[in-house]
Amino acid sequence: MYKKAASISAALLSLYFSASAQTTYLQLNQEDYHVLDRLETRSGQLSEDLFLSVKPVSRKGAVSFLQQQRRESRIGNLSEIDKYNVSRAISVSGEWALEQNGALDSKRPILKSFYKKQPDMIYVNNDNFFFSANPIITAHGIYESGNVNDKTLISSSRGLEARGLIAKKVGFYTMFTDNQEAMPSFAGQWTDSADALPGNDFYTRKGAGKYDYLMARGYIDFAVVKDHINVTFGYDKHFIGDGIRSLFLSDFPAGAAFLRLNTRVWKFNYQNLYMELQPQYVRGADRELPHKYATMHHLSINATRWLNVGIFEGVIFDRRDRYEFSYMNPIILYRQVERSLGSPDNVVLGLNFKAIAAKHLQIYGQLLLDEFTSKELIAGNGYWANKFAVQVGGKYFDAFTVKNLDLQGEINIVRPYTYTHFDSTANYTHYNQPLAHPLGASFAEVLGVVRYQPMKNLFISLKGMYYNKGVDTGGFNYGGNIFKDYDTRASGYGVRLINGVKVQCAMVNLNLSYELRENLFIDLGAVHRRYVYETAPLPSQTTTYVYGGFRLNFNRREYDFF
Repeated sequence: MYKKAASISAALLSLYFSASAQTTYLQLNQEDYHVLDRLETRSGQLSEDLFLSVKPVSRKGAVSFLQQQRRESRIGNLSEIDKYNVSRAISVSGEWALEQNGALDSKRPILKSFYKKQPDMIYVNNDNFFFSANPIITAHGIYESGNVNDKTLISSSRGLEARGLIAKKVGFYTMFTDNQEAMPSFAGQWTDSADALPGNDFYTRKGAGKYDYLMARGYIDFAVVKDHINVTFGYDKHFIGDGIRSLFLSDFPAGAAFLRLNTRVWKFNYQNLYMELQPQYVRGADRELPHKYATMHHLSINATRWLNVGIFEGVIFDRRDRYEFSYMNPIILYRQVERSLGSPDNVVLGLNFKAIAAKHLQIYGQLLLDEFTSKELIAGNGYWANKFAVQVGGKYFDAFTVKNLDLQGEINIVRPYTYTHFDSTANYTHYNQPLAHPLGASFAEVLGVVRYQPMKNLFISLKGMYYNKGVDTGGFNYGGNIFKDYDTRASGYGVRLINGVKVQCAMVNLNLSYELRENLFIDLGAVHRRYVYETAPLPSQTTTYVYGGFRLNFNRREYDFF
């Protein structure tokens, strides 16, 4: 095993010294992703620079796509706001623009040295070196009322973000923040019961619904074959899919240490992702925690000008603190590898698609298979091991001929016991959080989003969520909690989609964000949520809260997971 590790390390080092044309990546949930998705559909043709089903997307690919749209006048019939969004997105990743120093110049730099470019406080770009650095500052207040005593909550973050390119061989990114977060009551209850802070790893509890934590992300990237194969190593998040949720791999859990190989050739994009994960654990005194590991493959193909299809495979294996090097195999055939090892690891398979039509519509979906027996499915007897998940969604850009009004709807259905395993180490989780959908299993969910940009600096969104979910009571395992051993299931047959006690949840969120200057936003919004048990073992929960604040170079924190 050590010889294999040494060989891999030597190979990576040799590739590094011959590498060129590295890149960095757009951080997840940036507004630029919606711009790219919208313009790809409005162009009427899938791009071979983007492959948006696999995120994060390289800044180089994003700028190449946007400049191509501009050169070929594909955005000529779009609004002035779209043209502004294109210029802004290119400027944010200006190191890859065709023009030298492609970021837009500031009209009034600070002390002649800071904010010489609109997106960046510090910006250096020459033949052999690029560097950009920005502060991260946020402050948001929440006033909550409902099933709790009316209360005011304050959250804030401070930190730094930087990226760069060295000698056209290495790209790097780093981000660090110190955070004090006060959550709405329902999110705090989830955090305390799950022993997990959504999207983050270690944290300190500072009171009811109040938490203190550090957050760090970072990676290095280099190209093995220019414009075709990139290797990235670091600690960050990933997302596979075209929807609001992902049934394969989402950005809901904490970041993870990873090694990623991304190969893009012609109409194909193939990603190998190797991750070190954290098994479920009970919080307690400081101690060294064990690790588990995952390997995932995703092959994305632009089958036609308007249709993209993908194949996904992932394995979580139960070797604590020991990587199984047989899973370094870069080809999609893990089930065969698993059998050759004689080990019943947790392997999932998936298919996804995205189709665009009429330069306004996009249809997408995912199918994930955990375990599946066709004979039992045809029998219709509710066999527990028919474990699968389905997603279907659609987007409508410039809806009803209204410029920059975009609609999205999505349905997610996950059968009980999906993502579970008989070994708690090998379940589909990380840091006490699901790796895929935040609700785990045994649910049906409907999501809707309305996005409107009436002027270049104003972003309005209305989000709605409704789901039915089965939860456990009386110590029985009905399949909704993916952390439980599936051998403790309540029954082998008669398992319905919503298994156990049924709960219903509805949530709506109206948000207005105004960009005062590049990446400095003022946010104002309101949320209403109602959570009801069908058989009333516990009282229903109704929560309403309003929020407001500002953020600089940071994404807005949302609580639309539960």
